[in-house]
Amino acid sequence: MKRFPVLLASTLFVTWLLLNNSVSPWHIVLGALLAFWITRASLGMRPLHPQVRRLHVAVALIFVVLLDIVRSNIAVGRVVLGLTGRRPPTPGFMGVPLDMHDPHGLAVLAVILTATPGTIWVDLSADGKKLTLHVLNLQEEPQWVRTIKQRYERRLMEIFE
Repeated sequence: MKRFPVLLASTLFVTWLLLNNSVSPWHIVLGALLAFWITRASLGMRPLHPQVRRLHVAVALIFVVLLDIVRSNIAVGRVVLGLTGRRPPTPGFMGVPLDMHDPHGLAVLAVILTATPGTIWVDLSADGKKLTLHVLNLQEEPQWVRTIKQRYERRLMEIFE
């Protein structure tokens, strides 16, 4: 039997109370029942469970991603405001070869790349070895590949593989 995900149930319960903006006894009972039922019903939907190996790397990655999001917001703001200098922005698609195979790591990489302004995860090849990415200002493709592999993929592989 699979372990009951208490964190998921707790998150659903708190979300229910926050969405209803009430801690009345009926909302507490209904929220607890819904959280338990939804969590229990979803157990069979996830055949693979993540194996987080190095939590300290995950914490460091969070700070790296937050810093990159701030930097990307500034860079995208410069592009939108036309402050890029003499070179106009050159949007484009690029391919990133992947060494990571863990589906949870790939999902986190997709979230990171999509949450970072100026980049969007477009496609993952059928064999899972190549990621297609759209970049708002694609000036130096090798630099983008190096950044993604060193700043994100390497750390995600330490966490999940």
